[in-house]
Amino acid sequence: MATVEFKGKTFEIDEDGFLLKFEDWCPEWVEYVKESEGISELTPAHQEIIDFLQDYYKKNGIAPMVRILSKSTGYKLKQIYELFPSGPGKGACKMAGLPKPTGCV
Repeated sequence: MATVEFKGKTFEIDEDGFLLKFEDWCPEWVEYVKESEGISELTPAHQEIIDFLQDYYKKNGIAPMVRILSKSTGYKLKQIYELFPSGPGKGACKMAGLPKPTGCV
């Protein structure tokens, strides 16, 4: 287990940089991932996707498939990649505090 310290917070992460505990998610985590993902500014579209991912995870215990993410938010896959350059699985799920997805996200 590794840890990351950022703006006075300490986060336990896995080998791929995902939070080990969803409960540790906070605005500082978003800022940390935003910087590491090369996202200059969070927009309402980013927040909408993060909120959807978190709600879905809380209800289902897993990250949604890309098809569900796209259909539910109304964003096409291309738009999601524009918002999260490393993709919905790596960038969006990581920023939302979800564990690393095991399947297609």
